[in-house]
Amino acid sequence: MKSLLRHIKGDKTIWALVAMLAIFSFMPIYSASVNLVNIGGGSTFGYLLKHVVLLIMGFAIIYGVHRVPYRYFSGGSVLMLPVVFVLLIYTLAQGTTIGGANASRWIRIPFVGIGFQTSTLAGLVLMVYVARYLAKNKDVKIKFKESLWQLWLPVGLILMLILPANFSTTAIIFMMILIVSFIGGYPLKYIGYILGTGILALTLFILIAKAFPDAMPNRVSTWEKRIESFWKPSEGTEAYQVEKAKIAIASGELIGRGPGKSVQKNFLPQSSSDFIYAIIVEEYGLFGAILIVFVYFLLLFRIFITVRKSTTIFGTLLVIGVGLPIIFQACINMAVATNLFPVTGQTLPLISSGGTSIWMTCFAVGMILSVSASKEETEESILDDNPLDILHETL
Repeated sequence: MKSLLRHIKGDKTIWALVAMLAIFSFMPIYSASVNLVNIGGGSTFGYLLKHVVLLIMGFAIIYGVHRVPYRYFSGGSVLMLPVVFVLLIYTLAQGTTIGGANASRWIRIPFVGIGFQTSTLAGLVLMVYVARYLAKNKDVKIKFKESLWQLWLPVGLILMLILPANFSTTAIIFMMILIVSFIGGYPLKYIGYILGTGILALTLFILIAKAFPDAMPNRVSTWEKRIESFWKPSEGTEAYQVEKAKIAIASGELIGRGPGKSVQKNFLPQSSSDFIYAIIVEEYGLFGAILIVFVYFLLLFRIFITVRKSTTIFGTLLVIGVGLPIIFQACINMAVATNLFPVTGQTLPLISSGGTSIWMTCFAVGMILSVSASKEETEESILDDNPLDILHETL
């Protein structure tokens, strides 16, 4: 055990909190997987075993990434941008639809049989790329026209490819980029221009999708139904899910029904992913609900501690860029389960079932730990990097 701990670097509290969330997820996943068994067959133990394997692979990702000096992430983001662009085009070109709506979010990993959600990788790459740009321009007056080409063109193109199939992920990435840009010193009036342009682009996309519904698969009708269901509860899939989640939460009371004793897991769709927080509250009560919130709060606190200790602008922006989305996504998931927010399809990080979401969260955690472990990086060593040199060193 001591030999293993010697190889683990970075903020030990972050390691502990991530491990707590992962271990806690075992029982809710085992319990909530009953719904998956009823729909697709298999066994609850099989789904739990798959979840455990994915988490083990996730921790292997954390370990591998946190051992990499974080200066490599700067140039690596430049190399990954065209890769992500191609992957998103390939994903969107599959034309997968569910009920006429675009569901092209995943590509199937050959020989493994696991779906890979390319938008999660795209979000991670974009956050690192934005941190790199802002750090490189920290001491110069940013010209709006130049930033349009160097920063917002890549961001805009990638978000446009994510939007048709996944509005919530697009919105989260866009909001996080604006926050990081503000913290990184990007002029506030320019952020206003970009925000206005983003809203205009979304409005235009919705109008085109409504005017020409057969031009391309999209999920505009799904977005409308979810918003309508939130403001005016009625019959439908979204209303049904929210109603069952509310029943589950109300049934939990103070101490819950007990581990594995959820009733609503048999009826609640996505009980092991999007609505797993409702199952947790039903089984562990108000105590379990507050405990989960507290752990995420502690994780946010340690992220800010890492930000304070970072010796470079890039390190600071990197931790904010990849760390805040984890907490923000958790808040959205819990808000949806408690009917404080429309249904979005966002999972609960490190607890919900899923492959890509676990892996990308772990990759982000590894980056944060890499920054927290570093004591020798300088701004010059990071920003003077050449992406081609990084590729050469990797090969």
